[in-house]
Amino acid sequence: MFQGKDWLVTGDGQYQVCKSVRAWDLLRENYRLYRFLAELEDVLNQVDDESIRLPEIRMLVRRLIVNSYWVQSQHLEPDTKTGNSVLLLYDELGFPLTVQTVTFAPGTRSNIHNHGTWGVVAVLKGQEKNTFWRRTPSPDFADKIEPTGEITLSPGDIVSFTPDAIHSVQAVSEEPTVTFNLYGETDPKERFEFNLVTHQAKNF
Repeated sequence: MFQGKDWLVTGDGQYQVCKSVRAWDLLRENYRLYRFLAELEDVLNQVDDESIRLPEIRMLVRRLIVNSYWVQSQHLEPDTKTGNSVLLLYDELGFPLTVQTVTFAPGTRSNIHNHGTWGVVAVLKGQEKNTFWRRTPSPDFADKIEPTGEITLSPGDIVSFTPDAIHSVQAVSEEPTVTFNLYGETDPKERFEFNLVTHQAKNF
């Protein structure tokens, strides 16, 4: 049973370790995905700003990972062309959240992006380097960004993001990296990919 760290990343590029619930305090009999989803929905239904509930959401994700071997085993082999694969774990019409596992081949890098919603990512296998960025607008380039730091996440580590947090990821272990990813309802107008060469951002 891995006891990793809990991280929070915010839109200004700051990242910090948060208080984490001990794994053995989260052990449950027959804790399955449907129970996790019901508890998650209960937490989110109580507030308008869902990102203020990130500490509780991280705890629920950790409880799921600790107790559900099924979730840990649900992932695809990385696609040989793109270097990654996504497996949707739950998909129901009208259900606003994204629940999936993502597999990255060793060395695969993502673009630089935000999510336009809150997100929680738990590493299940391998290692993932996260680089964090913040906007540094200038008169010529409104969408210019600069890096603020990086951390390498290992199995048991969980990182959470506010909707405007900007990051890029790279799989850095010799084996494929597998993550459990949970996202709120994306606002397409607020989800951007950032270009370091042109200093521009585009919706994606």
